Amino acid sequence: MNSSATAQDALGVHGTLENQQDEPVAGVTITVTDAAGTEIATVTSAEDGTWAVPIEAEGDYVVTLDESTLPDGLLVRNGKPELEVQINSDRTVLFPLDTQLAPGADSGEEEPTGGADSGESPGDDESSANPDEAADGENLGEIEDEGGATRAVSLLFSGLHFGLMIALAAVGLSMVFGTTGLTNFAHGDLVTFGGVMALLFNITFGVPVWIAAIAAVLLGAAFGWFQDWGLWSRLFKRGTGLVSMMIISIGVALLIRFATLFFVGGERRRYDEYVGQKPWDFGWLVITPKEVVTGSVALVVCIAVGLALVYTRLGKATRAVADNPSLAASTGINVGQVVRLVWTIGGALAAMSGVFLGISDGVKFDMGQHLLLMVFAAVVLGGLGTAFGAFVGAMLIGVFVQMSTLVVAPELKYVGALAVLIIIMLTRPQGILGRRERIG
Repeated sequence: MNSSATAQDALGVHGTLENQQDEPVAGVTITVTDAAGTEIATVTSAEDGTWAVPIEAEGDYVVTLDESTLPDGLLVRNGKPELEVQINSDRTVLFPLDTQLAPGADSGEEEPTGGADSGESPGDDESSANPDEAADGENLGEIEDEGGATRAVSLLFSGLHFGLMIALAAVGLSMVFGTTGLTNFAHGDLVTFGGVMALLFNITFGVPVWIAAIAAVLLGAAFGWFQDWGLWSRLFKRGTGLVSMMIISIGVALLIRFATLFFVGGERRRYDEYVGQKPWDFGWLVITPKEVVTGSVALVVCIAVGLALVYTRLGKATRAVADNPSLAASTGINVGQVVRLVWTIGGALAAMSGVFLGISDGVKFDMGQHLLLMVFAAVVLGGLGTAFGAFVGAMLIGVFVQMSTLVVAPELKYVGALAVLIIIMLTRPQGILGRRERIG
């Protein structure tokens, strides 16, 4: 989890190290050096996970977490155990920890090339007037360049994976909006529902994760169907306004969220499989098998939904209802059945997103709430009501969020994505694949 810290009056840096279960991580070494590389202090996180280093003068400093001192199975999630910070006041430094190997994160046991730390030249047969200078100069620069390229490629893959997780939820939400006009704030909690159902089957009943995932997706589809049958279709028939229904969706979201908190608890929980996997190291790309599998399945599902919308009879009926419900009804299309089908598909896709996110990051009662903002951003960016636009928007958001950590602090990556959304909305209000509408 992201580190947090209590405010301090003195000039310095500080934080609290916590794992994915919100438990403090003690005994981790943190070193602070100035811009010239002079060590200011080295401290160890306390039993409650807190650490602090006082600073005497303002300026640029480097804060480094020694990953070799982390408990077994824990690594810095974003692959950045070394952070550059400018200190002109009291600063909190964040090191998000995870139990999986993050893309681009090494164990710290081997250097990409030899001799950077020891001062020896990487090859004994190379002639150099000053081997130490060569190691500290040219070869060190090569190490930094290679490390930056590795991180960029790994973050790109991580962004594509995250974008696919967003896309699963965004496509369903966009289809619901396109056919009903409803902005469903409970959609994020359908993501949580999927993760929790898979956790229930896996942990409580001892079912393998892949079977639990299938069961969770089917239950997500059933939950989507039940929502429309028991609530939304009845409200539409009563003539309830979209604004009122949107407010009701907020109430549904709170009901699901806090019911999950009551029955499951507030701690982050993980499946009993695929928690810690040995990554595949391809040089410039370090990935885990579960990321490849979940990303591939998500991509296939999104493509299948897109093809179904274009080529199947039900897909064409869905697009007709989204374009003009009244005209679609006059041609013999059962609008109510189409809308219910959309709710069913949307529930299944959201549940699948929750299962895959649970495999990567664990399951928590508010996981869907945190994803919802990115899902809305993807839908608006791609074009309201267009499933294809939602997919494109999700991929752009996912890639930008992860790649932005190359230049900004990880805690600011979502801010940058929303800034891009605002810029695009100012230049193209209908979204990337949306259509212009005449008003007045």
